[in-house]
Amino acid sequence: MIDNKEKLRKLVFKSLTASRLPQILRPLLGGEGAILMAHRVTAAPGTKYGFNGNLIVHPEFLDELIAEMKARGFDFVSLDEAVDRIGNGAKGRRFAAITLDDGFRDNLTEALPVFEKHGAPFSVYIAPGLTDGQVEPWWEIVEAAVERCDGDALEMDTPDGVLKFDCATDEASADTFEEICRVLSEELDEEDQVAAVRSLADNAGVSCAQFRETYLMNWDEIARIAAHPLCTIGAHTVNHYNLKRLPKEQALWEMSDSAAMLEERLGERPRHFAYPYGFEKAVGEREARLAKLAGFKSALTTRHGVIQKEHAGHLHTLPRISVNGRYQNIDYLNAMLSGVTTPMANRGRTVVTV
Repeated sequence: MIDNKEKLRKLVFKSLTASRLPQILRPLLGGEGAILMAHRVTAAPGTKYGFNGNLIVHPEFLDELIAEMKARGFDFVSLDEAVDRIGNGAKGRRFAAITLDDGFRDNLTEALPVFEKHGAPFSVYIAPGLTDGQVEPWWEIVEAAVERCDGDALEMDTPDGVLKFDCATDEASADTFEEICRVLSEELDEEDQVAAVRSLADNAGVSCAQFRETYLMNWDEIARIAAHPLCTIGAHTVNHYNLKRLPKEQALWEMSDSAAMLEERLGERPRHFAYPYGFEKAVGEREARLAKLAGFKSALTTRHGVIQKEHAGHLHTLPRISVNGRYQNIDYLNAMLSGVTTPMANRGRTVVTV
C-alpha cells in the first residue's frame, strides 16, 4: 500500500538526487557515520497488502547497499567500535553499524550470508518475551488477520468490549489495519495488548504460535547467530513494550531484566539496547536515563539521523537510518547518509537525540 506521505517522500528523494545537493552538503552534514536499522531481510514474497512492507528488505538490496557504502569509504564496524568512535574523529573515515530488531529467522538464514560476504559486523536486538511467546509481534499478527479476513468482518476482544472492523474492500482493510494498530498502541494498556491481539487472531483463524515458529528465531538459533564472530546481541526489553507508557520501575525492569535473561541464555550480558518503537511517544529523557542506569553502553532510538560528534554526550539516544522496504533505492539511501534529510525530518536539527 502506498500512501500520500510515501509518494511525497519519494518525490523529495528524487528531487534531492537530481539536484546533487546530498553530494554538496555531505561534508557539512554527513557527520561521523550512521547506524543502519533493519528488521526482516528476505527474498520471500510479501503479503497481499504489504502493510508492514517497510520492515522487509530484499537480501540483494542489502548486498548492493553494503557494497555501495564500502565504495564510498564507509568502514563497517561493530556497535562497540562505533560507540568508541563517536566523538573521537576517525580521520575522515565514516563508520557504519548494522542493526536488526526483534530476532526474525531470516536474520540468520538470509541476512547472515550477506554480512559474511562483506565481512560486515551486525547487531541483533532480542526481546525474550517475543521469543518465548509471552507476547506477540502484534503488528505482524494484525496484518495476517486482516489478510485472512478476506472480505469478512473482524472482531477483537478488549477490556471495554468487543470491537468490530470492516474488511469488505481493500480500502476498508487498509483502514482496519490502521485502526486496530491505533487501538493496540494508543488505547489499550501494554499488558492488555497480547490478549486483544490473540483474540483477533483466533477470530480470523490465525495461529500466533505457528507465526512465531515460522518467522522468529528460537533460542537455539539465537545462540547460533550469537556465536558468530560478526554478531553482537543487544537487548530490546523483555516484552517489547512502549517504555514511555510504563511506570518508571516497570520500564527499568523491562530493560535490566531483558539483559539478565539474555545473559542467562547466551552466557554474556548485552552491552547495547534498542528501544521498542523508538519514536517520540516511546522514548524520552526518562527512558535514556533508565537505559544508562541499567548499565547499557548505548541505546538506540528509531529517530531519523546520522551520527555527529556531539552524540558522544548522548550515547543513550542515538538515531538510526532506516533501511526501509519501501525505499529500496541506493540514491535514496545515499541522500539519507549524506545527512541532508536529517534536519528535514527533525525540525531543522542536525544532532538528533530525543
